[in-house]
Amino acid sequence: MKNIQLKAMGKINLGLDVVRRRPDGYHEVRMVMQTVSLYDKVGITVEDQPGIRITANLSFLPLNENNIVYKAAKLLMDEFSIDQGVSISLEKHIPVAGGMAGGSTDGAAVLYGMNRLFSLGMGQKRLMELGLKLGADVPYCIMRGTALAEGIGEVLTPMPPMPDCWILIARPPFGVSTRFVYENLHLEKIDRHPDIDGIVRAIEDSDLEAMCARLENVLETVTIRKHPQIEEIKNFMRERGAVNALMSGSGPTVFGIFENERECRSAAEAVRERGMARQVYAVKPFNP
Repeated sequence: MKNIQLKAMGKINLGLDVVRRRPDGYHEVRMVMQTVSLYDKVGITVEDQPGIRITANLSFLPLNENNIVYKAAKLLMDEFSIDQGVSISLEKHIPVAGGMAGGSTDGAAVLYGMNRLFSLGMGQKRLMELGLKLGADVPYCIMRGTALAEGIGEVLTPMPPMPDCWILIARPPFGVSTRFVYENLHLEKIDRHPDIDGIVRAIEDSDLEAMCARLENVLETVTIRKHPQIEEIKNFMRERGAVNALMSGSGPTVFGIFENERECRSAAEAVRERGMARQVYAVKPFNP
């Protein structure tokens, strides 16, 4: 095999709680993660000439060691003394810096793809261990599906698939720095935390309404204060039929949960017409 084409899928957080800040500066979290059918296309081709070459459909993406796909490829080349090169093509659709693990899932795809191309023989567990060296979300992006994430996001417990539904993704036309959000999250001032255990139970019971009633993200306390447009998009989605809506990760992407495709696509069109978001997608939950 000389080349491979992969779908690097994005994620949303059905619930996100920050438990504490550790002495090393990392934050311990409890999150319910869900893969969605929105994906980047990642192509990897083995080259005789050593090195890592990257092409992308977005002009502002770094094509060097500052891109996580480069880091993923180099990690495996160093780990397994690979002397051949790779060309990696990136076709981005997941919002960049949008709270949907777009970079992490691309890095995960490169680990998975190179494992296949070079017959490295790694199982999922080993891939996830290596993925953690690239970022806290990478192990989950290798595993995919519905999961409870703890620790810094790397302690993963697989869950049953979330109840069937449609999901509206809307990425507003501004960016949010994850570092800014966490630096301005003052846990001692937060008196309400997401009911993560309740979300887990609702998913186990396949109860969409109970799950949606508990959608909550503690990082909204920072991001919405700085960008009230996020709350406006959430409210607009609810007015247009969403059972509930939430910001994903550290934002700014917002998602709404809909019971059927018709309402979801109608709401997507309304969000576009209002100019509330730069990227708008109607997608489904994905479970491997």
